[in-house]
Amino acid sequence: ATDSDATTDGTDSDTGDMNPPNLDGLTLEETFEDGILNDWVRVERWRDSNEGFIQEDRFDLDQRAHQTGQRLDFFDGDPTPHSSVFLLHYAPGWDSAQKPVPILLAHGANDQADRAWANPGESGDFGCGTSPCPETGMMQALAERGYAVFAVTHPHSQGDNYFWSEQLYDAIQIIRDRTGADAVDLVGWSKGVMSARMYASSLKQDWGTAYAGDVRRLVLIGGPNLGFDYLFRYGTGHNSGIYTDYGGKINSPGPHDELFVFGQWVDRIEYGIYKSAAGDNWRGQLQMLASWDDVYPLTASADNGIITWPVGDSASTYYGEGEYKGLYARGKGIDYAVEQGSVIQPMIDAGIPASVETFLLCGDINLDDQEVMMKGIPNEIAGPSDGVVFIDSCAAEDGIGNLGEAVILEDVNHLRLGWDAAAVDQLDAWLSK
Repeated sequence: ATDSDATTDGTDSDTGDMNPPNLDGLTLEETFEDGILNDWVRVERWRDSNEGFIQEDRFDLDQRAHQTGQRLDFFDGDPTPHSSVFLLHYAPGWDSAQKPVPILLAHGANDQADRAWANPGESGDFGCGTSPCPETGMMQALAERGYAVFAVTHPHSQGDNYFWSEQLYDAIQIIRDRTGADAVDLVGWSKGVMSARMYASSLKQDWGTAYAGDVRRLVLIGGPNLGFDYLFRYGTGHNSGIYTDYGGKINSPGPHDELFVFGQWVDRIEYGIYKSAAGDNWRGQLQMLASWDDVYPLTASADNGIITWPVGDSASTYYGEGEYKGLYARGKGIDYAVEQGSVIQPMIDAGIPASVETFLLCGDINLDDQEVMMKGIPNEIAGPSDGVVFIDSCAAEDGIGNLGEAVILEDVNHLRLGWDAAAVDQLDAWLSK
């Protein structure tokens, strides 16, 4: 936020501390309280006047990267909102909670507060990591246990984590203003781990805001704390879900910028994770990358929870066309992508201060049991993982100043970590102290 007047419709509250909430530069544009889906009781659209925010590039060959449904209404009908705009969702009982510390939930990539925390089945069967999906999520479970629960929806579901981090700072200030709390408990899941951790570590751009001492406990769920290389494994295995040439619709980057289709090579640069003349569509994904092939070598097969098949173009996908030639697809490889934008090492080096008690929650799927795997997309089977992130990354202590506990949930895949009963119970155990 910057130093201009804030506009809110909340009442003033005196926290009695030396660090009152800072609403400078924040404008409440619209409040919604009627007919809200998925059990939220209030949604607000906020704008941050900080000039560091930009109109981000995004995949635009179809509507997969657009805001849709009721969230489109909340974003004032703008399918591609500016990075300075975000939604803050309020759970039932936020203003009468029994627990003294409010919770802010930070969603991951290709997601938003509804599917992530309130309606795991919004994207259909297996979008929640199993079938059938539950009708409610982490938000309702925590609210029923007496917590004041809030969640952010970011404007770009694959956006720059520096922007997401600044929006988390903004949301924390609003929550403190609304509730009178000195601090919040911040919960990040998947890509949301990056933004939450970056804020707590003061990893920021020159225009960004340093950590303000307003997080009591930090919970990192299924996060790439030492990075991940999932997108570059399993050769062409991800392509059917991403590239429209094969019927793909998932709002996720691919590792390839050329495909061999109907006997000829075709340019698919917009799908590729790399920065290019076509734009910087996947900056938030670039920031999470790190190579793991020295620990877990590439596999000869892939498993999507339904079938197992031999991997094609594995080496060329991972290492790039400079070393190997792809038969079906071409890309520049993970090292090129890491060089373009990874912030994993700077994030570790920045470090989470010891004043923030940090907890790690990870999943561990049985690699011999397809029943616990995610369906329809390659699962990470090269080593112990939740199907996306290696446990060695998720549970890593590097750069954490005060690790409260790391817990690994057996047979809970990456998509289940945000709503599974065992995950809810574990968060409650950590945050109720």
